[in-house]
Amino acid sequence: MAEREAADSGLAPNGRPYESVWDYPRPPALVACEPRVTIRFGGETVAESDRAWRVLETASPPTVYVPAADVRMDLLERSAAHGSLCEWKGRATYFDLVVGERRSEAAAWTYLEPTPRFRELAGALCFYPGRVDECLLGGEPVGPQPGRFYGGWMTAEIVGPVKGEPGTLGW
Repeated sequence: MAEREAADSGLAPNGRPYESVWDYPRPPALVACEPRVTIRFGGETVAESDRAWRVLETASPPTVYVPAADVRMDLLERSAAHGSLCEWKGRATYFDLVVGERRSEAAAWTYLEPTPRFRELAGALCFYPGRVDECLLGGEPVGPQPGRFYGGWMTAEIVGPVKGEPGTLGW
């Protein structure tokens, strides 16, 4: 009943307004992330922040970047095996997440020297929801963006179709 009332009001079950990934701009927008961000792995809270940013890009769920000061950097090891280049943000540096005997390869990435448009993201980290035990946004569990490449955060208010789903190769 509550879900039906939320849909009738234009709000997702989490109480936030629905967001279509097709309304996000290209080039992407950088906006403050209002809900608190929490990331856990191996029984540890890896990151917790009220100062994160969301990157909103057409066809993708938001990626959420946490300032390095709000991340347990002692649990991250720079990955020499992974790297990528974003036409909008620049060259990405990847990190493995290591807690005790558990390792998640390329669990997070950052732009150490982002393009001027995204300079606020310098050193902030984005975690793949599917490569950690738990990502929470305002207490709500986050799901991973479909596919293996993209790191978007799927929550109840995000509607698509989104890049990475079957049939979206080549968008």
